Amino acid sequence: MSHSLNLSLTNELRAFVDQNTGDGSLYATPSEFLRSLLREKKERIEAQELRASIVSGYQDAIAGRTTTFSGDLNTDLDQFLSNQSK
Repeated sequence: MSHSLNLSLTNELRAFVDQNTGDGSLYATPSEFLRSLLREKKERIEAQELRASIVSGYQDAIAGRTTTFSGDLNTDLDQFLSNQSK
């Protein structure tokens, strides 16, 4: 599914796009270049969120907020969620 999006760019940004597209560049079209940039940005945001979750997990472990793994993640999650609702 393809959707169009029209963008207004400053001359400086348009020149940057032009320098990175066309013959002799990695991207054949401005659309390919901008899609790649958007994907990279999305991946950076997702990685940042993952890092924040990992840090939060470490902070929980340091504070002693841990449980023993029973060997069944679904059971452990169900137990955790039931304890949260109390």
